[in-house]
Amino acid sequence: MTQLGFYPQTVLDLWFPDNGFWESEEAFSAWIRERMYGGMDEIICRDFAEMTHAAARSELDHWSDTAEGRIALLIVLDQFPRSLWRDSPAAYAQDIKANRLILEGVKNGHFAAVKPWKKMFYIIGLGHCEGPDHLDRIALIEELAEVVIAENPPQLAFTADMIRAQNQRVRSVIERFGRHPHRNAHFGRVSSTEEEAYIATGDFPHVARPDLVGE
Repeated sequence: MTQLGFYPQTVLDLWFPDNGFWESEEAFSAWIRERMYGGMDEIICRDFAEMTHAAARSELDHWSDTAEGRIALLIVLDQFPRSLWRDSPAAYAQDIKANRLILEGVKNGHFAAVKPWKKMFYIIGLGHCEGPDHLDRIALIEELAEVVIAENPPQLAFTADMIRAQNQRVRSVIERFGRHPHRNAHFGRVSSTEEEAYIATGDFPHVARPDLVGE
């Protein structure tokens, strides 16, 4: 809500700084590592907790009126909770809302209107959300991923294999289990024997290791 000082541009400036991170493989990899492996936890918990709560209460839904506002709201709903409420059910509580935001954005042209590195967070959010339509959404993920790959500048061509491999990892988990088993403990869900063996590996598609991204 603007009267509380919450603006989409604040989120965009944080998540997509105008520092040329897209201009080289090294800079882009560093940008990804910082955002995907907990590097933003401190600043999100310190400076964006109230905003995250406001988004969860649907007080920022009007941001989705524009393409840039929609991606900012998506970051607040899909990414910020994973830092603010890490390793708790609340970390995933906005996944359904985020997915509705994503699916609407694909249909109304907002997805098409943003830079490819912003489109990536549509893809990530679609894979995060559990549910009976998960495999259908993964098929959409694979379609949208090819758009991102085609739009990326030549210096980011290295991400093509990374994006496709990540999508395949998510697909394989959902095809096997129908859910993300590493979340079972957070939700109090009972794991099957096969899920227990999978969890023991410690290698999950949404808890990726920094060494999986180019140095």
